[in-house]
Order: sequence, then structure tokens, then C-alpha cells
Amino acid sequence: MKKTSTRLADGRELIYYDLRDDRVRDAVDRRPLERTVTTSEVRRDPLLGDSVAVASHRQGRTYHPPADQCPLCPSAGERLSEIPDSSYDVVVFENRFPSLAGDSGRCEVVCFTSDHSAAFADLSEEQARLVLDAWTDRTSELSHLPSVEQVFCFENRGAEIGVTLGHPHGQIYAYPFTTPRTALMLRSLAAHKEATGGENLFDAVVAEELAGERVVLEGEHWVAFVPYAAHWPYEVHLYPKRRVPDLLGLDEAARTEFPQVYLELLRRFDRIFGEGEPPTPYIAAWHQAPFGQLEDFDGVTRDDFALHLELFTIRRTSGKLKFLAGSESGMNVFINDVPPERAAERLREVASS
Repeated sequence: MKKTSTRLADGRELIYYDLRDDRVRDAVDRRPLERTVTTSEVRRDPLLGDSVAVASHRQGRTYHPPADQCPLCPSAGERLSEIPDSSYDVVVFENRFPSLAGDSGRCEVVCFTSDHSAAFADLSEEQARLVLDAWTDRTSELSHLPSVEQVFCFENRGAEIGVTLGHPHGQIYAYPFTTPRTALMLRSLAAHKEATGGENLFDAVVAEELAGERVVLEGEHWVAFVPYAAHWPYEVHLYPKRRVPDLLGLDEAARTEFPQVYLELLRRFDRIFGEGEPPTPYIAAWHQAPFGQLEDFDGVTRDDFALHLELFTIRRTSGKLKFLAGSESGMNVFINDVPPERAAERLREVASS
């Protein structure tokens, strides 16, 4: 992997990740952009104890542009985009309309390929590995920023999810706090460790799933399963079998196998609802240990946390979406219409031949 860092016309950082070491990235952003001005602010809810990012500047962000005006495609002639060069393998840049900025963290966009019509599932194993390396590199770099406590790499796919740019891409949020969902995991981890005299809860969950009926696919170094208490109609958790706290902890064997397992998982998601259905909308979310201190979680260290990816779709059956209505949105109590065991069975049924 070759990494080349440059700056866009308004001062934002852009980084090319190339498969070939001889690629030269010296294209200049020719757009007449003024420096980005953001109004991001993080406010803490005194009753719930969680945080809300207020970012009014995002109201003006790009919204469903035509394909020939996509800001994530390479620049071509006088059609100038966020990527100055005429081609790229993987590129990462600071979001022009960030939810978090300055002392409130940082937001980046990750473009998986220059092919506008592709999807992550269409990538080769070599390309998918390059994305993994880019995620890992950005996790390392962002973790050193003084305002950052947790790094979250994710992909939103599909208009049903709320995606406003059709180009295959994901995002990275670098939060100035430990997110509420991670805090819940850490509290459960601490309680289980104390109650069992030191057993790791993540290890116990993975071991139980490996021995059960909800495994979707398994490699030498990774396992994917539908969790016992899945929140979403089709939800799969992907774990490395050797527990590590973050992407930086993966060894070469796990990195090599990841593209094989993950690409197959994504392709199965697109086959869940049968032939002729539109691509399955999904969210793919990496959960990594926070980089800040964990003194609020008695007896837990970063090494107790288990890196994993959670992949889920909001489609519950052909032509129907799972909406977060009263119970989910009002009380955070999910109601799942698809039994996890049936979801796992279906994801095994659609395995490629």
C-alpha cells in the first residue's frame, strides 16, 4: 500500500491509498473553494447522560446529485470533484459537511473505488484488503488527535438508510467521547468479569455462538453469526477468532482472510430477498475499543474489548422496511419480526455455489 497525503483547495486533508507503489498523486484541486466553516457543537443530555452533535451547517450538504455530477467520482476535464486526480484506488478526505469538527472530533469520507456504479460487494479481495488497510491507518492516525476518544468506521448503503450520494463510500467518525453503545458493552463486560471471577464476556458470547445454530459462515480466523438477541430482521456480527481491541490488533492472517469472509457476507445479504429485488440496504459498523481512559468501567482494560463488525439491514421482507416506531424510538426496546435462528438459516441458504 502506498499512502499519499495532500490538501484540497479549502485546506481539508485528502489521502490516496494505492495498490501500486509507483503511483504519483500530484493533481491539484482547481476548484475556487473558500475555507470550510463549521458550527459543530456537542451537547450532553443531563437525563440520559448521552451526547448530541448539533451541526446546522449540514443542512446545505450535497443531496442526490446526478451521476455525472457526483462529488466522489474522480475529476475529469472541467468536471471537478472532491478528488482532484483522474483515478484512484481508495481515497479518504475530511468531510466538507462534518457532524464533528475541531474540538468536537473529526469526520472523514472513505471512497472504496472510483467506479460509481459498483458496490463494496463488487470489489476484488485485493481492493477490499486495501479498504481494510485504509480503515486501520485512519484509526491509528485519528487516535492520536487530542480531541479523539473513539474511532468509528462504518458504511451506510442504500437510499432507505438515508444515503445522499450513490457512489460506494463509507465514513469515519472520530468522537471526543466514548459512545453510548460502547459504554453499554463496557459496563456489561465489567459486570460479567466481576461475577465470573475474570471471564471475558465477548469470549463467552463467541464461544456460545460457535457451538450453536446461528453461525452464518466461518473461516479459520473469522466467524459470522446472527446474535441471540438480534435487534434487526437480518443482523450479522463478524468477529476475529483471536480477540483484539481494534483494527490495529489484527494479525496478517486475519487481514488476509477478512476480504474473503466479508465479501461473501455482503453478497449473501444481496440475495436474502430473492432475484429481482433491489440491492439490500444495510449499515456496516466497526466496533473498536475507545482510546481514552476506562476508569468508569471497573476492572476493564482496552484489551478486554473485542473488535467486531455489525452488519444489518432495515428491510424485513420483500418490499417492506423495519421502521423504528414507538417502542424502538421512544423506549429503545426493539421488536424483531424475524427469529434470529430463521435469519441465520436464510443466510446459509443463499450461500454461493
